[in-house]
Amino acid sequence: MRIPPGPADQYTTAEDLLGWMQHNFERYGDIYRCRIYGSEVFVISSPEYAEHVLIWNWENYLRKGQAVKRLGLTLGNGLISSNGSFWASQRRMIQPAFNRSAIGPLSEIVRSANVALLEKWRTAAASKASVNITRDISLMVLEVTLRAIFGTDYDRVAPEFQIIAEDSRNLQFAKICNTLRSSIVQIAIQRRKDEFVAKDILGMMMQARDRENHRPMPDAQLAREAMTLVIAGHETTASVLNWTWYLLSTHAGVEQRLSSELNALASEAIAVEALADFVYTRQVIEEALRSYPPLWLMTRKAVRDDQIGEYFVPAGTEIYISPYLIQRHPDLWEAPDLFDPERFSADQSQARQRLAMCPFGAGPRNCIGEFLARIEMQIHLMIIAKELRLRRDETGSPQLAAGVNLLSKDAFIMTPELRSQS
Repeated sequence: MRIPPGPADQYTTAEDLLGWMQHNFERYGDIYRCRIYGSEVFVISSPEYAEHVLIWNWENYLRKGQAVKRLGLTLGNGLISSNGSFWASQRRMIQPAFNRSAIGPLSEIVRSANVALLEKWRTAAASKASVNITRDISLMVLEVTLRAIFGTDYDRVAPEFQIIAEDSRNLQFAKICNTLRSSIVQIAIQRRKDEFVAKDILGMMMQARDRENHRPMPDAQLAREAMTLVIAGHETTASVLNWTWYLLSTHAGVEQRLSSELNALASEAIAVEALADFVYTRQVIEEALRSYPPLWLMTRKAVRDDQIGEYFVPAGTEIYISPYLIQRHPDLWEAPDLFDPERFSADQSQARQRLAMCPFGAGPRNCIGEFLARIEMQIHLMIIAKELRLRRDETGSPQLAAGVNLLSKDAFIMTPELRSQS
């Protein structure tokens, strides 16, 4: 019945939550007890403990914690914030839209959006002009996300959803989401009226049926799930690419080795099946995911009493798992703050603990869009990095903004350079 140690003072919203958790991790170690948002919380930072919660005893931790409930107030009861049998039913209905056979054909959407971005940055390189890569990447990923979800209705939704790439998560954001959900419902109604069966993600969700009652999703739930996919699919992928370019701009040796590998890329027409051949490119992305995981915090809630390691976990306790802390754990990673893609070479990866890397979560509630996100990130990096290098205009270290996802506090302003001229 041992209870882990922890700070006497509870977390206050005036503090940076990630910084507060990291400070207490350094003081108390892999498991500590605290109060966050008024709830009793155990913060765990060991792969074994995370594996227990997310994989081996996941049914006891199926429910997500208070932090995710706060997100649900904005996005509604979608795949991220729903729980129990309702979540399980929704996951089964949505999953086919994210299977490899469904995602593969979307690679042309990804390629086309990145070719357009490449041309924009080529033009900037020719005039030695700087670009806001944070904003440009955000807009490009949003386009890919909207085209993948809404297909031929992209032109209709794009002007309305543009605010997603620009708006901060302020008090007006919930109202904006309500308006956008109404637009999605109207698209679904119009598609049924026209008897139009689309092959995009929205269309596949409209065709899905519940395993038990064989009913489709109600339009309101369809809109909630689509909005959840837009927000989650856009911001996470854009965040990783944003950090990747920052890391490449500050590690010339890595950037040069990446460029050398991409010399073998014959054209911008990249087959999904060929992505695995670009081993170092994938290592660069993996190391960026390790360094700055967009999903920096996962929360769960114990349904029944349990035990984690030597400690008793009372029912109702919230569990916080931070991939950021695990993936920079000094006992798991040598020089954890160093950007080194060689960590993910085959020989160095063999002995690594299962959840020493968990940027997309793990277990039944892992990120449904992981495969699509990885395709987006790799195709982007291959198309752009083959032709350009980006030089960061600022010299200071960036600050973290640990909100729903792990973002840079300020946009990265960089100057593109054509490889043939640099």
